[in-house]
Amino acid sequence: MEPNLSADFTLPAWLPDAVRLYLDHTEDGLSLRQLARREGLAASTVMRQVRRYEARRDDPLVDEALAALARAQGAGSVTPDPDRKDAPEMTAPIRPTPVTLDEAGIDREARRVLRRMAEPGAVMAIAPEMQKAAVLRTGRDGKMVQTAVLDRAVAQAFALKDWIGVRKQGRLTSYEITTQGRAALKRLVEEEDRRRQAHHGAFGLAEAAAAFGTADPVEAEGGAAARRLRYTLTESPVAVLARRRDKDGRAFLEPELVQAAERLREDFELAHIGGRIPQGWDGFLPAGEMVEPRPGSAAPLAARDRVALALRDLGPGLGDVALRVCCHLEGLEVAEKRMGWAARSGKIVLRIALQRLRRHYDETYGRAGPLIG
Repeated sequence: MEPNLSADFTLPAWLPDAVRLYLDHTEDGLSLRQLARREGLAASTVMRQVRRYEARRDDPLVDEALAALARAQGAGSVTPDPDRKDAPEMTAPIRPTPVTLDEAGIDREARRVLRRMAEPGAVMAIAPEMQKAAVLRTGRDGKMVQTAVLDRAVAQAFALKDWIGVRKQGRLTSYEITTQGRAALKRLVEEEDRRRQAHHGAFGLAEAAAAFGTADPVEAEGGAAARRLRYTLTESPVAVLARRRDKDGRAFLEPELVQAAERLREDFELAHIGGRIPQGWDGFLPAGEMVEPRPGSAAPLAARDRVALALRDLGPGLGDVALRVCCHLEGLEVAEKRMGWAARSGKIVLRIALQRLRRHYDETYGRAGPLIG
């Protein structure tokens, strides 16, 4: 007899309460009145929540996620017997599901991905056969620019949490950030600020900034002051700087420099999928280690190699400001204070860094490559 593990399965802690009610009603067969008594809610309230998620199954990601959770909660948590003639094909590809995700991992990905989805005109695109989703937005030249990549299971979790909603459905379904998603991003960013301030207060500013070899007076300020120095969640510092004009009316950053910054950010985001990303320039370049591109390696590893090559070419100083502003989306005022630079000098150094970065990409890969992922 096949062992039934459904009794040992518990739904992930991060699931919204309405999803739990829906699954308990549809999979475990509990009536709306039973659920209402259990939760101490009115039966009409439970009914609205259950019907809401039933209606949301038109969303492909929500439908996939609910189906995966239902399988794990019930029949899907039964261990198959390979000797059975009707056993499923063991070599069939296994699509990742939100069942294995934890709340910390979802929040970490949300800080990274929702920030990019909050940019003007940004959408997330995914197709049925795609294991990963991509965040895209229209660049200054009118072309679509990829700004982030995330696992399909993470996208499913975002949809279940109502952080993203369908914008256009078809062969390729596009999503946009919702009001709930923007509120979640704001909360997560503020929580991260508080953790960093607590960490720096416990271990000292010098140690916190050791990767850059500079003092970090900004983090000693209060949380409200630190948040005032942060750029808005809807724009990157490079995008803000690109709108500025010099006295002759010319753009401070040419479109080619903005594209170089986005290219570095794309690789940084893709490398993030593969694990922890260093915070400083020298974190990508261990002492004495030569960095060479590794064609054919896994996408996150190849992206990390491209970031490391670019930062090695930029060197300390230029590499630091590019990593802070382009990748970590740190405001110029914050970067200047952390690196001990004079006020309003950061934009000049950043432009020099982007000019050098553009030359690196042109000389290393040519104008057309490499392809992201």
